[in-house]
Formats: sequence, structure tokens, C-alpha cells
Amino acid sequence: MNQIYSWNRIPNLNIESSIKVNDITSEVFKKNIAPYTIYGNGRSYGDVCLNNVGTIIQARGLNKFIDFNDKEGIFTAEAGVTLEEILSVIVPKGWFLTVTPGTKFVTLGGAVANDVHGKNHHKVGSFGHHVIAFELLKSDGTRIICTPHDNSEYFNATIGGLGLTGLITWVSIKLTRINNPLIWTSSYRFQNLDEFWYLNKAMEDIWEYSVAWIDFSANKRSLGRGILYVGQHAATQSFPYKNIKNSRKISFPVTPPFSLINQLSLFAFNKLYYNKPTATFGKLVYYDQFFYPLDNILNWNRIYGKKGFFQYQCVIPMHSAQYAIYEIMKKIRNSNQGSFLSVLKVFGEKESIGLLSFPKHGATLALDFPNLGEKTLKLFQELDSIVLEASGRVYPAKDCRMSVETFRAGYPLWRSFEKFVDPQFSSYFWRRVNGNL
Repeated sequence: MNQIYSWNRIPNLNIESSIKVNDITSEVFKKNIAPYTIYGNGRSYGDVCLNNVGTIIQARGLNKFIDFNDKEGIFTAEAGVTLEEILSVIVPKGWFLTVTPGTKFVTLGGAVANDVHGKNHHKVGSFGHHVIAFELLKSDGTRIICTPHDNSEYFNATIGGLGLTGLITWVSIKLTRINNPLIWTSSYRFQNLDEFWYLNKAMEDIWEYSVAWIDFSANKRSLGRGILYVGQHAATQSFPYKNIKNSRKISFPVTPPFSLINQLSLFAFNKLYYNKPTATFGKLVYYDQFFYPLDNILNWNRIYGKKGFFQYQCVIPMHSAQYAIYEIMKKIRNSNQGSFLSVLKVFGEKESIGLLSFPKHGATLALDFPNLGEKTLKLFQELDSIVLEASGRVYPAKDCRMSVETFRAGYPLWRSFEKFVDPQFSSYFWRRVNGNL
């Protein structure tokens, strides 16, 4: 029987060894037990960085900056450096990450291995589109410098390759120019899912960043209502931006014995959030508040209690997105389960580089569910059926229960990818989606 992991519950994997590294050489493979799994900063919700055999290589110690060309906007660092650490250096110099996910606590290597995406995919694509080069260390000691032109097959396999092609030791990325740390943002309510498609299309043509929050307390004609948030980097300001206050970090102090997210609290929160005042005409905020709102609530996952939570994220091609997303929302609503944090956004037409990259042109829906055991897992199986019928896929970085059939249908290039997998590398995820557990 497959073991299921949910975030909050880091399992006792009983692996043979787990090592921390800060200076990678081929000796790391000679002295430890295969198969090897790479663990960065542990921000993936799934089991792509977990294993119950072999050696987990904790790569967070690869945390050195290598080079920053602040004239060209090219940044190079070891793979264990976090996006937060990069931002602390580049923002004061007038640069920003061209693509960033919803947390800055992921490592640079993890961002490449999962080909993360941001709120501006419709404009610039995913993280992999802005990777200039990286070094890949294979288990046999071979070091490969990969670029779009040199060793391009390994370049394409490693971007979105879930850490299976070898160990990424360093990465060079292209940044984007900014004037200051501020984001000009506006928000707009929409009454239902149909209204979202029209509103989002209009706003994408104007705004650099776009993402919607969905209210799962709504039903019937209001199903899929929510708030669309848009933003762009602020122009040069005529007043000191230091007058604008950044969010203060708070911490959720303890893990309660049960989830604080239930039907009552979930629907109360959703209704209150939907009816809160919105900044239709725009306001200036620090980039943290726009890109990383949850990062300001330390240990926020504790709110789900000791059983933790699951995140379910899928992408549906545009030709079937309107119908399939509606069916997904209806299925969740009818299950009497709901998502506390629900995010809907549209991926642009820029084709992903990676053979196993998640983003493709369509709509992506990310949902958080309290772990109710078999009840939640059964719901996910039903959602999988809708996703596959619509030719969609589930996000590996946030998955811990996808079946072999769901994975192979969603990632038809898996056989092409398979030949680039290092024979000494594996993960709980990879064996599960290949039926080898």
C-alpha cells in the first residue's frame, strides 16, 4: 500500500542516511548509499524530495553567491541559495526575479528542478525560460555544464526534472529591471466563474501580474466568484518609498491537536474575505505583500493541526478550461469539503522547456484541503478523472498520491525524460508514478 504524506507530517522515512553538504564533490556519491534524493529547503508539498531508501542529500549548504553582473542583470549562485537570499542582494541594486513562485523560501536548485511559475506566466513563461546555465553533477562524478545550446538535452530534462537527472550545483539566471521595491496593485471582484474569464483576459493585456482568489463558500450562480489581483512594478517615485510600511512577520505559535479549518471556519473566512474592501483604483505595496503574503505568517501550516493538509494543483488546457474548472469546483462543493486558500490563474502560450514541466497554456487551480484521510483522497481521485478527461495534468511538486495512469497521461514525454534519469537517483515520487513502490 502506498504511503501518503501530507505537509505538517514529515514522515520518519527510515532511510539509510541523510547528509548535509556544503562543498559537493563526487566523493559524496562514493561514500554514501544509493539511490540519492536531493532535498533543498523542504518547501515542496509533495514527495519529490523524499525517500525511504538510500541517501537524502541536504543541499541547503550549497549557499554561496558566485557572481552578480548588476549591469546586465545576470545572477549566479550555488543551488542551495534561497530566493529570499537572492532578493536581499538584487532588489537594492534595482533588479528582481523574472519569475517567482508564491514563496521566497525555495532554493534556486528547487526552482529549476520544479520549473516554478509565477503570476506573470502569461507574459514571460516559467522559471526555466530565464535560466542561462547550470552545472549538473552526475553520480559517476561527471560534471556537465548545461545551457540552451550546450548539452541542451540535459538542460531540457533537468528543468522541471524533479532532481532526478543529477545534482544541480550552481545556476545562472537572467533578472528583470525594477525602479524600487514597490508593486502597484489593484483588485476586482467577479461574481462567478464566467465573469472571471472575461475580466482576467482584459486585465492580462494591461497588467504584468494576475492571479485570482476563489470563494469556496459560494454556490449555484455564484460558484467560482472571487477577487482578481493584478500588479506591476512601480515606476520611479517622487517620494521616498520608505514611507510605505512593509508587512510585519507573525508566527502561528503551536500545532493544535485538530485542524482549525472546518466547514464553519472555512465558509466564514471565505465570505468575510470576499466582502472585504478592495483597492479597485490601485495602491502601492512592498513586493513581499504582493508576491509572498503567506511568508509573513511563519508556520502558517500549523493551522491544519497534526494531520496536516494536502494541496491539489492542476492545469487544464484553454480549450476545455471553462467547463472543467467549473466541474472541479462543483465536485468540491458537493463533497462538503472546501479549500481554505484557492488560487486560479491562466498560463500563457509560451511552451515550457522541461520535458516534465507542469505549466502549459491553460488555467491552473491550486487548492488547500485539511487532511480528512480517505474522504479527501477519494475526492482527489474524482478530480483526477475530470483533469485527465480535459487533457490536463497534476503538479508533481505539490503531489503525494498521483497514480501511474494520471502521471503518464498528464506527462506524455515521460519516456523521453526517463533516459536522462541518473541511474543512482530516485525519489518516493518517481517510484510511485512508475509503479515501483
